[in-house]
Amino acid sequence: MSTDAPTAGSIEALLLQHQIDQLNAAYAAVLDEQRFEAWPEFFLPDASYKVQARENFDRGLPLALIDLESQGMMKDRVYGVTQTIFHTPYYMRHIVSPAQVLAVDNGIIHAQAHYAVFRTKPGGVSEVYNVGRYIDRIVRTEAGLRFQSRQCIYDSEMVLNSLIYPI
Repeated sequence: MSTDAPTAGSIEALLLQHQIDQLNAAYAAVLDEQRFEAWPEFFLPDASYKVQARENFDRGLPLALIDLESQGMMKDRVYGVTQTIFHTPYYMRHIVSPAQVLAVDNGIIHAQAHYAVFRTKPGGVSEVYNVGRYIDRIVRTEAGLRFQSRQCIYDSEMVLNSLIYPI
């Protein structure tokens, strides 16, 4: 893999990490504030989004809880979440670690960050909902950084109830 990544510790490297951290913070805020209609805008039109168990990821198995292959599919998911799926409402709170830039290859930024998502049902207590890591391919566009792909690799083999909202 050829790399055009900034030198570690350089101003350019720190700026890139900051930009990715800001992308992750904005992404988390959109989900936590339940502004789901804005979620697909973090992705390129032909981007992919996958939520997959670590066990399947580590074994190279394709089975995933959610596997979306375009921004259009993400918009369909948002429609389903907001208009057709009936469920007990809950709030989410994402905690995302600083990003680790793994490589920059032909304009594609390879990065990962760890996440924890907490869920709180109205009148209930907060609980750990999903924990894992984001594995991202990110590109620069005129509108800013956008995901070419985001894999949410969760650690637990069990998911509480059902996965409704994006991670």
